[in-house]
Amino acid sequence: MHSMPRPLAVIVLVLIAWIRTEAAESRSARLPNVVIIFADDLGYADVGEFGAKGFATPNLDQLARDGIRFTDFHTAQPVCSASRTALLTGCYPNRLGIHGALGPRNSHGIHDREMTLAELVKQKGYATGIVGKWHLGHHPQFLPLRHGFDEYFGLPYSNDMWPHHPEAKPGSYPELPLIENDRVVNGDVTADDQKRLTTQYTEHAAKFIDTHADRPFFLYVAHSMPHVPLHVSDKFRGKSEQGLYGDVIMEIDWSVGEILAALARHGIDRDTLVIFTSDNGPWLSYGNHGGSAGPLREGKGSVWEGGTREPFIARWPGRIPAGRVQHEMAMTIDLFPTIAKLIGAELPPHTIDGLDIWPLLAGERGAKNPHDGYYFYFAQNELQAVRSGPWKLILPHTYRTLSGRPGGRDGTPAKYDAVKISRSELYNLETDLRELKNVADQHADMVKRLEAFAEQARGELGDALTNRKGAGAREPGRIEAETKE
Repeated sequence: MHSMPRPLAVIVLVLIAWIRTEAAESRSARLPNVVIIFADDLGYADVGEFGAKGFATPNLDQLARDGIRFTDFHTAQPVCSASRTALLTGCYPNRLGIHGALGPRNSHGIHDREMTLAELVKQKGYATGIVGKWHLGHHPQFLPLRHGFDEYFGLPYSNDMWPHHPEAKPGSYPELPLIENDRVVNGDVTADDQKRLTTQYTEHAAKFIDTHADRPFFLYVAHSMPHVPLHVSDKFRGKSEQGLYGDVIMEIDWSVGEILAALARHGIDRDTLVIFTSDNGPWLSYGNHGGSAGPLREGKGSVWEGGTREPFIARWPGRIPAGRVQHEMAMTIDLFPTIAKLIGAELPPHTIDGLDIWPLLAGERGAKNPHDGYYFYFAQNELQAVRSGPWKLILPHTYRTLSGRPGGRDGTPAKYDAVKISRSELYNLETDLRELKNVADQHADMVKRLEAFAEQARGELGDALTNRKGAGAREPGRIEAETKE
């Protein structure tokens, strides 16, 4: 074979360099895709990299190795609707008047004035889609297509809000609907239908990526599982060493792998920020049908660490260093302003509570959380705890616990005890992750500082436990209000 003439070889090399430069500039100019995968009732220790036992999560573990995992990441409240409101608006959910878990009998939901992540990114021309559980109100004015999403496939609320709920009185719940865009495509979801949910969600997510791979997009995948009742497809039934719960987690892990494969298929891995976390901790009363918080105290429905601390993984090749572990605290409310900053979108004119945590996500050396601390509300606007640095003050309130007893079996829950805390308790999470040693008497100054911080929360957001109304609280949307208009 004859060698290429030198002048021609130089021209070819220059051309290759130019093409590579143009490709790099084009890639850097493209706004990032954002994929958020949100599990339901997943415990802190239900992912391999966070200590899972009895089942494998190879795709999530690889995601963590390729990106960053946070060991101190929290949901804003340990319950479904409230936690999703925080994720999608950057606000404490009680600021927006959203508490607890909205059901088919509720007549309120997210207000039209609130800006969701979908509406935020649409400022920059993003395609937007949600697959899975919505839970910000089920009436037409509250559904995703009215709040910035172009496409929707999933359930309007939790998968146990159906006639087959084991604890509900007959007639408590109507049939469970499956919705596509703004149309009910299955008015009576059965147990067999639920077995197919994770697969269907995954197929719709992959199709969304296939359809919109040539433009920036935001995809929100909100799995119905592992919320009870647990259901899994035949391809994963019996695959884990931990029974049905492990099977369900393995299928969610498979789903993550399929979504990542869809990104790779279109060559947009490096253009995409992928985030995985969950809405609250494990539903411990369900025992072998609930997850594990590992070393953390309590679970879903409490502001102890097991209720709010979640596994969190983020990957963006070239922008987030691989194999990093972040020990700084962060919360779901911080994702909204972080994404806004990344894409150059304008924040809403009203107050939000989150702050930009990109330096933490990017693994920047010496990066610190920008907040003075965080508030932890639960129930109907009860301020139950505050946190600043390693210090956490548990405020007087009543919480639920199994008191060391095992949970229920095979879908039947055990009964909780109600325990009242009558005096504030202080914990140093740096030395006492399990929240076992109350050091309030040894650190009176820290108690005083955190109680002052709690007063700020009460002034801004209110507190039902002290009969306070917040100056910055807003009303949710109500169907009666729309009727009057």
